[in-house]
Amino acid sequence: MQDGSGLISAEFGYVELKRRLKEEGVFERQYVFYTAQAMIAIGLLVLSFGLLFVLEPFWLKLLDTVLLAIAFVQVGYLLHDAGHRQIFAKPRHNDLVMLVTCFLLGASRSWWFDMHNQHHAHPNDLDLDPNTALPVLAFSEEQALGKPGVLRFVVRFQAYYFLPLLSLESLGTRLASVVHIAGGRARYPVAETVGMAVHVVLLVAIALLAMSWWQAAIFLLANQLITGFYLGALFAPNHKGTLVPTADDGLGFLEHQVLSSRNIYPSRAIDFLYGGLNYQIEHHLYPTIPRNNLPRTRQIVRQFCEERGLTYQETGMIASYVEVLSYFHRVSKPLRSRSAREAHIARRERAVELPADS
Repeated sequence: MQDGSGLISAEFGYVELKRRLKEEGVFERQYVFYTAQAMIAIGLLVLSFGLLFVLEPFWLKLLDTVLLAIAFVQVGYLLHDAGHRQIFAKPRHNDLVMLVTCFLLGASRSWWFDMHNQHHAHPNDLDLDPNTALPVLAFSEEQALGKPGVLRFVVRFQAYYFLPLLSLESLGTRLASVVHIAGGRARYPVAETVGMAVHVVLLVAIALLAMSWWQAAIFLLANQLITGFYLGALFAPNHKGTLVPTADDGLGFLEHQVLSSRNIYPSRAIDFLYGGLNYQIEHHLYPTIPRNNLPRTRQIVRQFCEERGLTYQETGMIASYVEVLSYFHRVSKPLRSRSAREAHIARRERAVELPADS
């Protein structure tokens, strides 16, 4: 735990780090970069849809679902960056980008914005982070033991089905978007509803024009599953298996964001595939920094954490997924083992008995 002076020191540290970053100019707008990114994303969409009309046989069209998934995710990165006000200084200009990209993706701008900002404010907080409120996943032993009924049986195997489960991310996003709009929580209800409807109609129409109805059905389903898996795989390493904060930790904003985030070692390929989300620590500390300035930001933040003795978690791509799966397997152990369950209960009872200042 930290006392009040510790929290004040942490907040001064956050301000000092921001001062260093401003001196490096990493907060400056990057209009040329984002123009290029928009051209790449739109170009990939046009290319992937165009290939549907020239590729034969059908199995080649199915391979095109991978390219289309990459295109959708690249569009999603523009949505993400606009949502964090990285592209334009004026919020309404970023909102326009979000509405356009959500039309291209078939999702609700308001649902994504509300959910994602809540996550950013409380990463890995089991009470406040919506990304930890998933019925079929447990992010702590307490959460695993608190699962009701059949979920207690299901969650014990979560490490085995977690990766396949990611394929439902795209379909889940669409469903959550519809529920959000239907619940009257959309900021632009007409634009978001029309955008999602037109997206679905155009996507189905293009598929039906390029192939038979049954081929179109398989193609669309395959694309949704592949896109979902890609999206889920991008998000998985960011926080899962890192610190799950509690009220007793007494962490300041800086420490909370750093200790509950994980980076993936950068490279040109990783930066492209992850859209800058591999710089998760830097992005969570200062989400308005444009994506292409995150490599420079990383060098400064990493040095700053070393100076303060703050653990900076960074690993390779494959290793990150191993860490995530190992963590899910570990926290669900009390559901698989009676002895582990009893040991967990004993630890919890000892913690309750400890004096408050121990």
